[in-house]
Amino acid sequence: MQIFRGFHHPGVAPASAVTIGNFDGVHRGHQAMLALLNNEAQHRGVPSCVLTFEPHPRDYFAKIARRPELAPARIATLRDKLTELARCRVDQCVVLPFDARLSSQVPEAFIDGVLVQGLGARYVLVGDDFRFGARRAGDYAMLDAAGAAKGFDVARMNSYEVHGMRVSSSAVRDALARGDMDATAALLGRAYSISGHVVHGRKLGRELGFPTVNLRFSHWKPAASGIFAVLVHGLSSEPLEGVANLGIRPSLDPNDANGGRVLLETHCLDWPAHLGREGGYGKIIRVELLHKLHDELKYEGLEALTRGIARDCEQARAFFASTRRQTTRDRI
Repeated sequence: MQIFRGFHHPGVAPASAVTIGNFDGVHRGHQAMLALLNNEAQHRGVPSCVLTFEPHPRDYFAKIARRPELAPARIATLRDKLTELARCRVDQCVVLPFDARLSSQVPEAFIDGVLVQGLGARYVLVGDDFRFGARRAGDYAMLDAAGAAKGFDVARMNSYEVHGMRVSSSAVRDALARGDMDATAALLGRAYSISGHVVHGRKLGRELGFPTVNLRFSHWKPAASGIFAVLVHGLSSEPLEGVANLGIRPSLDPNDANGGRVLLETHCLDWPAHLGREGGYGKIIRVELLHKLHDELKYEGLEALTRGIARDCEQARAFFASTRRQTTRDRI
C-alpha cells in the first residue's frame, strides 16, 4: 500500500475508488467496507484509496475548545491503522492533516478540491452516518447529487452487525474501557494489539528484576489502560508470553525518561537469552493484549511495586496455563 501525506504528490493515482473516514481500529465494519471498495475499484480498473485524517477531527475541535474530555479515546496509533489498512489490500492511503483550513472548507470545495481534482474519484463509498465539510453541512444526498453532476458514482454502506450489535469504533472503545478483550477481539476480528519500535525507558524494571520492552503509544488518551496478559511478536521466532502495563505509570515520577507519556511496558515471562540485556532496543515488535488483569495501581514505594509486579506475573502465567488447558480440551 502506498501512503501519502496529502494528495499533492506525483505518485497519487490520477483516478481512484475512494472511501473516507477515520478508520480508528479498522474493525470488522471497516473491513467489510474496504472489501467492497476493492471490488468496485477492480471493476473500474482503478486503485482503491482510503482518505483519512490525522489528527482525528474530534481531537482538533477538542483542542480548539480547550475541552480535552471531548476528544475520543484512541484505539490505534496511526502506524497500526496503516498496517491494518494494508492488510485489507488497499492500494493507497492519503492522510490529510485536519487543521483550520480543512475544518473550515465548505462541502462543495471539499468535493471539487479533494475528491475530484485531488483524487480523481470515480467511485466514492461512505458509511450510513457520513457527514463532511464545515459544520458537517455535507451529507450523503449532497455527495450523491455532486457525483451525478461531476461524473463519479456514490454508494452508502449500511451498518455492519455482529450478533445483533452494530460494529463501530465507539463499540470497540467501550469494550476496551471495560477491559473486555474477548468482546474487543470479536469486534475487530483479531486480537487487539499495539506495535512500534522498542524505546529506552528509565530501566527501573531491570533493577527490580523485571526487565521490560517499551513502546510509546503516540496519543495521550488510549482507549485501553491497565495491566494485561500479552503475547509479544518480533523478539523471537515464536510469540513470547508476557505481562504489560499500558498507561502513565502512577507509581513513578511523571518526570521520568519518557516525560510522563503513555507507554506500553512489557515484561516477557521468559526473556530469550540470545537477546541479552539490550537485545530489544530498536526492534519493531507487536504486543497482543489478550486479557486484562486489573487497572493501573499506585504503589507506595519500590518494594510494594516489586511485589505487585510479581503478582501480575503469577496471574499472567495462570491465564496462559488455563488457555493452554482449554486449547488441549478443544483439540480432544
